[in-house]
Amino acid sequence: MTIVRDRSALLKDGLARIQGEVDACFDALLPMPDDTRRRLVEAMRYAAIGGGKRVRPLLLSATARLFGADRQAAVRAGCAVESIHVYSLIHDDLPCMDDDALRHGKPTLHRKFDEATAVLAGDSLHALAFEILSMPEISGAPDVRADLVATLAGASGMHGMAGGQMMDIVVGQSQYDLPAITRLQQLKTGALLAAAVEMGAILGRAHEDSRAPLRFYSRDIGLAFQIADDLLDHQGDEAKAGKALRKDDAQGKQTFVSLMGADAARAQARALIDQAVGHLDQFGAEADMLRELARFIVERDR
Repeated sequence: MTIVRDRSALLKDGLARIQGEVDACFDALLPMPDDTRRRLVEAMRYAAIGGGKRVRPLLLSATARLFGADRQAAVRAGCAVESIHVYSLIHDDLPCMDDDALRHGKPTLHRKFDEATAVLAGDSLHALAFEILSMPEISGAPDVRADLVATLAGASGMHGMAGGQMMDIVVGQSQYDLPAITRLQQLKTGALLAAAVEMGAILGRAHEDSRAPLRFYSRDIGLAFQIADDLLDHQGDEAKAGKALRKDDAQGKQTFVSLMGADAARAQARALIDQAVGHLDQFGAEADMLRELARFIVERDR
């Protein structure tokens, strides 16, 4: 029991710390201007500060720590990944996408402000991500900064998150089988999670021998994360989730749950997490945060 409590405390403390650090970083990066851009920056701050689990920044910082990378640089890089994630949520919530009213238990950005401001806030957060990665505070080595930019760009565009979102938009018009749904979610959800892990390894200048198992780890947690999301949408508590649920069934979308059934999907998610944790064997106790993050992915209720 002591081990379980220690592991739970490790993750709880890690999440609390990174949430505070990311909020402080966004606060410093987004000062309020004294001109008519003020509404835009206010909207960016509304979306970026004080919300979300910060799983991606924690993945990045925990990986960077394995290789002795600077903590502040890892937090800044984590803010870059989170900027992409937040922009994607802003755009995903728009009427032209999912038309959602709630995100993290509060009105979505276009409901709080307006659609035009929401589009611009998302665009600006997208740009901010790469501005952050180009800063010398991230690394004094230009090749490291370039690798970080390339990794996040690749995970964000047509070969990553945006490509997966396009597949998701048309899923209700097509009959996707399990391999197609797996590919969709590897792009839409998994690519950014994998980028966070890879960017932590880049910051730490990890050798390729160390990066390979981390890539397997991130692949498995990416799929498990989406299966857990599908299960939450299927049978979760909207009050805890802080957003509307049961949308996939209403829209007739194929998901891991609709194709496999809830029990089989849950078992698959757990098997993926066990497999992901197994990929970390070579790292010893230093990778305990990554192990606990993997378990959290399938046990979360929001």
